[in-house]
Amino acid sequence: MPENQIRIKPCESGIRFSAVIQPKSSQNEVTGIHNNSLKVRLTSPPVDGAANKSCVKFLAKWLGVSPSRVHIVAGLSNKNKTIEIDGIDESAFRDKLTTKIPNLFKEES
Repeated sequence: MPENQIRIKPCESGIRFSAVIQPKSSQNEVTGIHNNSLKVRLTSPPVDGAANKSCVKFLAKWLGVSPSRVHIVAGLSNKNKTIEIDGIDESAFRDKLTTKIPNLFKEES
């Protein structure tokens, strides 16, 4: 799989994907794909779970889903996380990502 392709796996309740979180950034944003993971920058520090809470809240808002549908299922104390989103399939997730970042899945030449 090319490094510019996000790895999305179906699961029982929706989809799972990996994300690389960069805390203490100047703004909350999704910056693209890094090593098959969605790269997310957050303003909150990685202290007392603040970055995890911020990550869930930001991704929910960014994707237009309820925060109760976004779960960090692995990597709670790591910048590399596995995130699960309930009630969405891979196609709908890719559509939401490309709506926000049109060139996200384009092959680099």
